[in-house]
Amino acid sequence: MDIIREKLKLLPDNPGVYIMLDKYSDVIYVGKARVLKNRVRQYFHSSPKPDKVMRMVENIADFNYIITKTERDALALENNLIKKYKPKYNILLKDDKTYPYIKVDLREDFPGFYVTRKVKKDGARYYGPYMGGVSYKDILEILQLTFQVRLCHTAVGEKAKRECLNFHIGRCLAPCAHRCTKEEYADCVKRALNFLEGNYGDAEALLKEKMLSAAAGENFELALDYRNKTEMLSRLEARRITSLSNFLDADIIAYTTNNLYSAVNVLITRKGVMQGGTSYALEDAHSSDAEALTQFMSQYYADRLPPAEIITESCLEEERELLEGFFREKFGRAVKITFAKQGIKAQLLSMAQENAREYLEKSIDKIRHKDDMTVNACRRLQAVLGLKKYPRRMECYDISNISGVDKVGSMVVFVDGEAERSSYRRFRIKTVEGANDFASLAEVLSRRLSKLGTDEEERFPRPDLIVIDGGKGQLSAVRRIFDDMGVSGIELVSLAKREEEVFTLYSDDSVKIDRRDYALKMLQRIRDEAHRFAITYFRNLHSKRNLESVLSEIEGIGKKKRLALLERFGTIDRIMNASREELAATEGIGPVLADAVFEYFNEKL
Repeated sequence: MDIIREKLKLLPDNPGVYIMLDKYSDVIYVGKARVLKNRVRQYFHSSPKPDKVMRMVENIADFNYIITKTERDALALENNLIKKYKPKYNILLKDDKTYPYIKVDLREDFPGFYVTRKVKKDGARYYGPYMGGVSYKDILEILQLTFQVRLCHTAVGEKAKRECLNFHIGRCLAPCAHRCTKEEYADCVKRALNFLEGNYGDAEALLKEKMLSAAAGENFELALDYRNKTEMLSRLEARRITSLSNFLDADIIAYTTNNLYSAVNVLITRKGVMQGGTSYALEDAHSSDAEALTQFMSQYYADRLPPAEIITESCLEEERELLEGFFREKFGRAVKITFAKQGIKAQLLSMAQENAREYLEKSIDKIRHKDDMTVNACRRLQAVLGLKKYPRRMECYDISNISGVDKVGSMVVFVDGEAERSSYRRFRIKTVEGANDFASLAEVLSRRLSKLGTDEEERFPRPDLIVIDGGKGQLSAVRRIFDDMGVSGIELVSLAKREEEVFTLYSDDSVKIDRRDYALKMLQRIRDEAHRFAITYFRNLHSKRNLESVLSEIEGIGKKKRLALLERFGTIDRIMNASREELAATEGIGPVLADAVFEYFNEKL
């Protein structure tokens, strides 16, 4: 605490970001401040604080800070540092879903309509998000059926290409084959955009006409499909809130807390239509609702395009200018923060608040159970095995092959007891001949551990604990690899599968953990996940190698076309189950080769 007291005296009056560290120098909290001196000192004053803040403060052993030019810069830096360090006391939206959008770039001569889950500041138009039972696939199919716009990435150049199946069945004007003029296609795009903006009349009328025509021709399956799409449009129209403007794009965000756990509800309206909503259970150490909401919004909109308006809690009054400036700088567009006091917007905010409260009430037991399975299991593991350090970052490895063919290794990572899939790594074994799992593991570990102490350590952080699948022999062998490479400061344990015994470097005897203990369950989870990840990678490699061999038997499918099919479908099963239309949509295939591939696999079946 002497270090902290001295540092508190030196804090500046500038805006910036502060970084709280525990006794192991791990980052446990990142926050932004308008005035660093005032904000950081608040944590160490004796005034009452929420329970979660008190827990965090008890674990602070040191802190650092970074001065920024403005508070807006501090907000952006805070968001980046949270992504980098994933501090345990910050809001982390790692389980968050990213909903699909439809992207259209009107700067193209013949714009295509594509699905994406990442919204970029690239000048294109984005429509969505599609959620709450509305399928983006149905929306794209309606665009094809009714407006004949293209959904493929085929380049439109001076040389005409061969028409694909979609042209022949009336689903595309085939600009790539020069079957329409730029003006004709532009008119279809205009009507398609009108549909995406919420005007469903033309599409609904055309779908009903096609439904009746299909029924009259006794094509009842197709008629049923048209009917389902018509009903989906009717449901969308029914969600329109009559009191709202047809031009209103808004997110309604409400926050609630019991001072230990928190929840946020987000309701989404586009063009006056209620798209749906999502709730998030949060664990955070924020001293105010405004701080929590600000951090939530900066993370929530990291990969989403914000709407024209965000309706939210009045506690954000002081942060309004900061957030509006943040959105303007990040996305190059004006976003209005509104605090609704009356009318339909206030009713929507009240609905979001009720959803957040109900979600928090129902989620508390789930959050506590998650704590037991993750953070508390890590603490328990440290105590049971006598580890010198809390095992925040755990890594586990596995090898997979069949008779030494397509040898692969996997590395999976758990942080605070939870899988961190973005840090998983796959290895193709390069130096080992035949089926030698230990030699393969030695290669994988050597390649991974060689990153320590280099410029790449930021991308591959030093683990606190490495888990090996096996008994005492495997543990001793891996320890020799550590010794040969001069690696220290990393704990090492092995988990023997038969009796689920845990071996450590501190004793010749194994540690037997009760099978009901969450610490053992966590070790089993990371081991099984490493095995699953290795098997999946092996199967993909094996399948692709076999797939190339199979495709070479089809007349007309050369190396370039094999690669195109591999890139689009990935496995034999997916190609075997693909329709003629899906095969024809593959670059360079077309309807004739699609028929050949389809018939080849159907004959095999």
